Amino acid sequence: MRQSASERDPYTLTRRGFLGATAAIAVGLTARGEDPEETAAMAAGPFFDIHTHLGQKWGNRPPLDPEGLLRWMDSRNVAQAAVLPLISPESWDHVLTPDYVLSQTEPYRDRLIPFCSIDPRTLNLNGYQPKLDLLLRYKEAGAKGFGEHKCGIAMDDPRNLEIYAACAEAKLPVLFHMDNQRNMDQPGLPGLTKVLEQVPEGVFIGHANGWWAAISGDCTQEDMGSYPNRPVTPGGAMDALMDRFPNIYADLSAGSGANAIMRDMTFGREFVIRRADRLLFGTDYLAPGQKVVQFSLYGEMELPEDVKVKVFRDNARALLGLQ
Repeated sequence: MRQSASERDPYTLTRRGFLGATAAIAVGLTARGEDPEETAAMAAGPFFDIHTHLGQKWGNRPPLDPEGLLRWMDSRNVAQAAVLPLISPESWDHVLTPDYVLSQTEPYRDRLIPFCSIDPRTLNLNGYQPKLDLLLRYKEAGAKGFGEHKCGIAMDDPRNLEIYAACAEAKLPVLFHMDNQRNMDQPGLPGLTKVLEQVPEGVFIGHANGWWAAISGDCTQEDMGSYPNRPVTPGGAMDALMDRFPNIYADLSAGSGANAIMRDMTFGREFVIRRADRLLFGTDYLAPGQKVVQFSLYGEMELPEDVKVKVFRDNARALLGLQ
């Protein structure tokens, strides 16, 4: 996902935060009766990153290939990462196809977990069955999820609803990007509400400004395309949807996810603990040298050990059928 200047994280990973987080997870695994060494042998490190990308060089940023992503993961003690394609013209400055992601990750499937994607406006995939057939082909090739879904239509556009229904039948969770340009919605999230009502068998993972701005009850349309820094007020639409629908999860990645937690740290910590069963650690890492705040943020939050284990690793692995 291309990040705007405001999305690019101004915070750096601190050694203290990183070591604190990784040590805490090892304690958490031991507390649950798991052998940390045994778990590490399965996939070393306490983190599963739900949101990364590969890609070509753009601007002054170098390309990121699978080996470069794995080196970064090793440096951050990330065991596994979901690798997401980007195919819609609104999503990126070059296309990252599902076939590219599948082929690039194939030698590293123990650690790099591919997703797939279809733009719902694709003319030669009109109709439900062609979309389902293609999703099943991607799943057979190894895809574990759908996304990053980042196209320039409304969240509840009929073409999107058709894609979501096909993903539900294929049993692929949908990681969607929501803002004022992609998968658009309004304050109160009426479009997403319609999606969750009409596709109850689907699994959805919310990401980006529009989703995370709705953590606050005073969310405005402008907030859904920006990074509000006001304290969170009660009555946030995303919280209400998570109460009502058990099939909506939240991706903590990028500046949008970090901002939602950091704008009101008292509320943010309470939210992470209260929603621990449906939060997914992620970074949106996409280029060498990118600054990432999530490790230091959650390493220094003093979360309960069971919450760390769920949010940092186990929720994502369970959702993608990896355990």
